[in-house]
Amino acid sequence: MPVADLKHFYIPDEQSIYLLSHKDAQKLKDWFALCKEQLELLGYFDIELIGKGAFGFAFAGKDPQLNELVFKFSRINLPQHVQDRLEEEAYMLSQVDHVNVPALIEFQRIKKQAILVMERAKGVDLDVYSLRHGPLSPRLIVSIAYQLCEILIFLRQHQQNGIAKPIVHGDIKPSNLVFDELTETVALIDWGSCVYAQIDEHGQYIANNVMDLMSADMQQTNARLGDVYFIGEEQLNGELSSPRFDEQGLASTLYALASGQSCRFGCQVITPNGLGLPQALAETLTAMLSDEPNLRRKGGDYFIQNMRHMRNIVFAEQDELSYQALIPTWTFPKVKDIDTVVYSSRKSFLRVENEEIDLDLNYLNDAQFERYYKNYMQGMGETEKAFISAVSRLGKYPVVGGLVVRWQPEGVYIDSSLNLFDPSLKQSFEVSVNNMVTLARAIHRVGVFKSCMFNARDTLHLERDSEEQPFIPGVEMQIPYEVSKVSITEDQSRNHSYFEDGEDPDELLALPSGLMSIIRQLNSIHHTGCMIFEALPTHLKIHSYYTLLDHSMELEFKSLLKEVIELLPQINGLGISGFMKLPYKDTRYFEHAPGLPEKYYPKKPK
Repeated sequence: MPVADLKHFYIPDEQSIYLLSHKDAQKLKDWFALCKEQLELLGYFDIELIGKGAFGFAFAGKDPQLNELVFKFSRINLPQHVQDRLEEEAYMLSQVDHVNVPALIEFQRIKKQAILVMERAKGVDLDVYSLRHGPLSPRLIVSIAYQLCEILIFLRQHQQNGIAKPIVHGDIKPSNLVFDELTETVALIDWGSCVYAQIDEHGQYIANNVMDLMSADMQQTNARLGDVYFIGEEQLNGELSSPRFDEQGLASTLYALASGQSCRFGCQVITPNGLGLPQALAETLTAMLSDEPNLRRKGGDYFIQNMRHMRNIVFAEQDELSYQALIPTWTFPKVKDIDTVVYSSRKSFLRVENEEIDLDLNYLNDAQFERYYKNYMQGMGETEKAFISAVSRLGKYPVVGGLVVRWQPEGVYIDSSLNLFDPSLKQSFEVSVNNMVTLARAIHRVGVFKSCMFNARDTLHLERDSEEQPFIPGVEMQIPYEVSKVSITEDQSRNHSYFEDGEDPDELLALPSGLMSIIRQLNSIHHTGCMIFEALPTHLKIHSYYTLLDHSMELEFKSLLKEVIELLPQINGLGISGFMKLPYKDTRYFEHAPGLPEKYYPKKPK
């Protein structure tokens, strides 16, 4: 697939249901209910939604014999050739009979709807596990590496009617590995990008006869695009499919899990050699993630040949993760469910990197992060991609607050207000924040990156029938806010907000002057938080997160928020406008640094 087509390939992930219009949210709920109903009619029970992606939904349930199963539905609104991929996935899965791969049960169609039924792996996916626990211990990384190595060898040795037909999974990443904490076994799932290899690991064509070699199919890749955060250069550039693709996915996955990241891009700064892994494995991963194709292949060969020896490395009984938080995080008990959404100025960030590439960024809806940006990373440096991914990862935690990163010639200045609502995630979250800081320090530029994080469940929605009508708020509508435990008054010099920086280049919505006047008055009251207006043709969303710090001003603060609601009918035009205020200027300064120093697991841990 040519690089230019990448942006048309991904269908964005579903946004949080709390960001959808009432009509769209209802459509989605009805669709889930229908899927559940269909499965119950087939005799399954205990049905629950467990995942949703670009091409479909996955439900879990039980059959009458109490076997735990997964049901994958393709999205019915996709073109037929895309829906047919579910049947191709079922076929490829039927070819793989391995203890670490949940087996296919059946593939069936009900009217137009295709359903793939397979065994359910025990445990949670490693993306979720990594968010809960932070970087995995070197002992666990080696155990997972050995199990994945065995799967890869098995896929390479696959035959059909006595003829070699190696299989490429094509999308190895943490969220496609289910981890059973009790037995420490991993299961490889999601075979939607799986194909037969066209060339083997030595680069030789795989063909049954001379006619195969002459066919056009051998000149054109059959590869599917896996997750661009984890696949290697060859797969991204649409080369002929090869078992080497899975080596790249595996190396990226082990690196991400060992470092507490959600992608492979940071490996030049947070290097595998700096993660405390056994030296042999660290250096093998460094080679596999190299920019140099020959070194990548040598690293892959060494991994496949030597993993069975590396698994015998001796580890200490208990591996303690030692780190120091680089910027402060405030932790609070979990009082309610939080669906974090990250709103940031990353479009400007991308524009700076992407001056060569003419991309229409205006249609992007900035309040949903992550996959929308995967398509626009093509012209960016690896470290910039890793930085954006690191900010996105923060949004996977129950966190609200804000972040401003300023790059200057002499170093990096970071202002932050990060409020985490689950103390059990503190270690993992702080390591993710540290990774973001480390990556920021390795970027040399002059510029500002701002990001605010809010709870989608607090988003207010107004709807209208046409663009000619105003948005009319309901009588009960109000912008929520919290009051800090201790009242803090401030001197003006500690004020910090968007207003200091002038107009934000990403803001496509001009707010009426009356509303701007109220926001300026709000800004003079000591508080922290953000408010973002997102105007679509018939749908206005107000995202916010506010904590009042000066208790003596509560009546005025509440009254101003009420006036904001009253002025909503005056909003004209489409786009986004956002305001963030950090509580005080406790700016952290960091010198530029190219990356982490080397750090290996001790040779004699005991």
